[in-house]
Amino acid sequence: MRRSLGVIAAYPCLHWLTPAQAMRVLVTGATGRLGRVAVPRLRDEGFTLRAMSRGPRTGDGVEWVTADLATGAGLAEAVAGVDAVLHLASSPQRRTHDIDVLGTRRLAVAAGHAGVRHLVFVSIVGVDRVPLGYYRHKLAAEQVVAAGPVPWSVLRATQFPEFLEGLLSGASRLGPVIGDRAVLAQPVDPGEVADRLAVLLLAGPSNRVEDFGGPEVLRYDEAARAWLAARRVRRPLLPVRIPGRLGRELRAGGLTTTATPTGARTWADHLADTYGGTAGR
Repeated sequence: MRRSLGVIAAYPCLHWLTPAQAMRVLVTGATGRLGRVAVPRLRDEGFTLRAMSRGPRTGDGVEWVTADLATGAGLAEAVAGVDAVLHLASSPQRRTHDIDVLGTRRLAVAAGHAGVRHLVFVSIVGVDRVPLGYYRHKLAAEQVVAAGPVPWSVLRATQFPEFLEGLLSGASRLGPVIGDRAVLAQPVDPGEVADRLAVLLLAGPSNRVEDFGGPEVLRYDEAARAWLAARRVRRPLLPVRIPGRLGRELRAGGLTTTATPTGARTWADHLADTYGGTAGR
């Protein structure tokens, strides 16, 4: 397997890694938002990938396996013979406890029985601060990983630009863009998250939680104005303050991090690539 040239160029501290230290990796959630980006990037970096989904799939130059975190079906076969597991699967809308918490426990136990040497789990910046039900499940899943039988690393990422766009789109259905203008966000490009995950895989288990965010922290109103400008749309902003502890944490930067390194692609870069031109810059 070849040296991971792209990752090593971005992170020169890993120049000592050799092709023999590359590995066979199972990717859960391979068809999700991050998985669709991470699988081809890791494949192109030289990792031998086994991609997991709940239904039969082929293609993308990887081995596909069928398994279900909610029931445990197929997990033993999925983890057999791999060096590491990159755990991206999540279900924020339904059966979250069954899949994110209990499913993570099933995966960790199966990986331990199979002799897997590293479990990398992707979480979200703010799961320990922002009082949301989904975040409580993600934090519980982190704790499952840390208490499990496999040496581990956790990467908490900030929100993807597509998520922020979805919020803005939903908030503007009635005309004006509604929202708490002082909420802080730090969008990070999923491709850069995938690159950071490659670094964690190559570096081996850290047994710690690491944050990774985008290059800039934006207020909600700043992000909204840039989004409207990029789309060449004129709409007013209608400020609505989020009440209680949730609002306080969001305005205080609960979804942001000061950790380094950070990604490089900005919100303006995303808008320019999505809508063309430089209106969002």
